[in-house]
Amino acid sequence: MLHQEGVCEVLQKSGWFLLSFFLTLLVLVIGTYLIRKWEAKARARAKIREAQKRREESLKKMENTIERLKRQGHDSTCGMAYYLGKPAEEDAVIVKVLKSHGAIPFVKTNIPQTMLSFDCSNPIFGQTLHPQNPKKTPGGSSGGEGALLASGGSIIGFGTDTGGSIRIPCAFCGVYGIKLTGFRVSYNGVNSSVKGKKSVVTMAGPMARDVDSLVLLLRLLLSEYMFQLDPTVPPMPFKEEVYSSTQPLRIGYVETDGYSQPSPSMLRATRDVSKKLQAAGHQIIPFSMPRVDYAMSKLFLAGLYADGGQTLLEKLYGDIIDPSMSSIVSILRLPDFVKCFLSKILRPMEPRTAENLNALRGVKTPKNLWKQHVAVEDYQKEVMASWRAHNLDVLLYPALCPAFDIGSPSKASGPTSYMSLFNVLNFPMGVVPVGKVTQQDEEELASYRGYYGDSIDKNFKKAIEGSVTLPIAVQCVALPWREEICLRFMKEVETVVHEEKRSE
Repeated sequence: MLHQEGVCEVLQKSGWFLLSFFLTLLVLVIGTYLIRKWEAKARARAKIREAQKRREESLKKMENTIERLKRQGHDSTCGMAYYLGKPAEEDAVIVKVLKSHGAIPFVKTNIPQTMLSFDCSNPIFGQTLHPQNPKKTPGGSSGGEGALLASGGSIIGFGTDTGGSIRIPCAFCGVYGIKLTGFRVSYNGVNSSVKGKKSVVTMAGPMARDVDSLVLLLRLLLSEYMFQLDPTVPPMPFKEEVYSSTQPLRIGYVETDGYSQPSPSMLRATRDVSKKLQAAGHQIIPFSMPRVDYAMSKLFLAGLYADGGQTLLEKLYGDIIDPSMSSIVSILRLPDFVKCFLSKILRPMEPRTAENLNALRGVKTPKNLWKQHVAVEDYQKEVMASWRAHNLDVLLYPALCPAFDIGSPSKASGPTSYMSLFNVLNFPMGVVPVGKVTQQDEEELASYRGYYGDSIDKNFKKAIEGSVTLPIAVQCVALPWREEICLRFMKEVETVVHEEKRSE
């Protein structure tokens, strides 16, 4: 009996010792984590303060700025503290080629934090405003470039496009731009917040104030020099005979993608341009995009965040999170089971939000990632089969517009389907400004309900209110590697729109 009591006492003491040990260990682990997080935040803030100080000094010494603003030796931050203090060792291939033709890079423009938002704000350089309305965003991620072009501060520029990042600023600001087929031009030397993704193709592309400038830039870029600098780029020079053709086009015509109801100004822009093109002798053929809801959640969003956002969160560790990214970052930080639970309970009321939450969980395994890649290929084949069945040359498509209120893009991302779908398809797609929002568009917006009547539809309506006189645009689409016919189509649209303006 005494022996048993002694054993119990020893076990009790051992238990208390182990409990104390594990509690102490837990406190140390939590304390270490909090200290490291605090240190990371302190480093990020110090980097941001230093970058802001350098920016202020540059603005005070504008006479020296043009000489110093070269691509080589300067940070490409993606709006993140992670990339501060890591200047480029050499120019990107695109910059090298353009410099060889006499181009003078003179300014780098603002982008949203991570470049995965279509607002234009980051903790380093702040918020970029729309050049016509300071309450509106110029779009993103290439929003600074769009605003500069629209303000007359430059005649040509470059952006990158993951889900509309060239085309949204062009549509919002009333300038021209084209998203190219993946790797039609070199991507070497272009920074990114998330590298390695395959389902969603990010591509650099030109932005300008007319179609002729876009054509000029592509003629210069698609050169033997670029093919030598980057052998991964297909050696495909600009096809002059395709661009200069005068044959009437068979144009597919899309009013809605069936996933997000277009705004009144989007719908009017597409209808008006289709009538003008038909009057100019082109053939208009009604067309519909298949399964856009499936493509947006299962292919685009799941492909963009295939790792559940872990790569992005690692680079944002300790950083100040910009308001434009706070919602998505908060969701990505949730445990997987919480995302799964929220997705299930939201499905009856908010089906699109529920699908998006599920997609943000990632694909989980390499096997599932390969399946996702195959699903993207199958969807591309499905769309191209329908395209060929209609014997189309190009496609006239609505462009997301008008400009959103600052701070609203993260709450009303559904209509980006009009832009993001083509990053999954990897089709070249250009934006042409065709007019402005009218008072009648604004009045019709009052009865806008959307296809789902959910929070995304309601927030979209609210985000674009008060947009009278802001630019509206359309999109011109071609099959992969057919940039020349895409640009030719853009030129046709530009011509018929300008002819009407001249006649008026």
